[in-house]
Order: sequence, then C-alpha cells, then structure tokens
Amino acid sequence: MNTSLSDEIAHTTARLVVEEGLEWGPAKRRAVRELGLPARTPLPDNDRVEAAVREYIQIFCADTQPRELRALRQLALVWMERMAVFRPHLAGAVWHGTATRLSDIYLQLFCDDPKSAEIALIDHHVDYEPRTVTGFNGQPVEALSLSSLSPELSEMIGVHLLIYDLDDLRGALRPDTQGRTPRGDLAAVRRLLQDTQPHDEPR
Repeated sequence: MNTSLSDEIAHTTARLVVEEGLEWGPAKRRAVRELGLPARTPLPDNDRVEAAVREYIQIFCADTQPRELRALRQLALVWMERMAVFRPHLAGAVWHGTATRLSDIYLQLFCDDPKSAEIALIDHHVDYEPRTVTGFNGQPVEALSLSSLSPELSEMIGVHLLIYDLDDLRGALRPDTQGRTPRGDLAAVRRLLQDTQPHDEPR
C-alpha cells in the first residue's frame, strides 16, 4: 500500500477518533469515505493509527487530554473495585493512554460463571444493555454496556464490561505487537494513577 496514502488515512482516522470519539474500525472506514477513496482501499494497521492518534493529541489536545485521561482512569478504577470479584482488567484507549473525554471505558471480566457479572449488576440495580462484540481472541463475547457519571468531567461516560471465561485469562496478558501489556488489573491501574499525579500533568 502507498505509504503516503496510508498515512493520510491514519491521520484522518485519528481526527475522527479524538474529535468525535469513534472506535478505530468505524473511524478507518469513514476516513476512506471522507477522502473519496474506494471502499476496498487497504486500511492502515492499528499500530499506525495509534501513532497518529498520539500525534494528534500532542498537537491539538496537550493541554486538556492528560486531565481527561486521568478522570477516565479514576472512573475505571471505581468500576474495577465494584467488580473486583470478576478479576477486571482495563483495556483499550484508557489503558494505553490515548483516551479523551469522548472515549468509552472497556473493562474485561474473567468469570467462573458468565452470568454472574450480569446478576451482580441486577442486584445493585444498575441499568445496562447487553450486546455481543468481538473479543480480543477474535470470538464473539457478551458485553454489558452502561453509563456512569465522571465527577471530574461532569459527564456520563460509557462503560463496557466484556465477559470472558476464566480460562481466557491465561492468554490475556501476552504482549501486543509493540511488546506492551495489552491490559491491566486493579493494581496496575492504581499504579498508573499514582505515577501520573495531577501536578505532573501539563497545565
């Protein structure tokens, strides 16, 4: 694929991700349409898109994004503590540090009984919407989607609880294509928040 064309798609995708909160897949496809390219145009891989997102944030959102990311991680931690019995792991943009106030939170739960997390939400009178999404192993998994208020942002944030079998946890911590841990448990998220105190962030 032409490198300059791939870069152009990646940069357009990054703008849609950051400015409109789109997920990467839909953002890539819309970028192709916006650029007037054929629908079958090869898409840049996720590593290239992530690099473009980080670049976009650095140029256009450096004053606001660190505080927004911290607020999302704090809200993620609240839900991880609530669902601690299900071995929650934070994934996606909030874990990797590319999230803004428009990003949703993705928590992966590893359950002995796949219905137990849903029962826990019902017992706590939490409104949620069940749906099916593609999991990290490429297989369909159940997701419980809800909205939760971020006190720091004064906004409702989408929180998605993806339900995995306990056996899936074994392969969940294999490094990604960049050699990073692709998701983090409660202790890892607490460390992230301790390592990025508010006074460390750009004003």
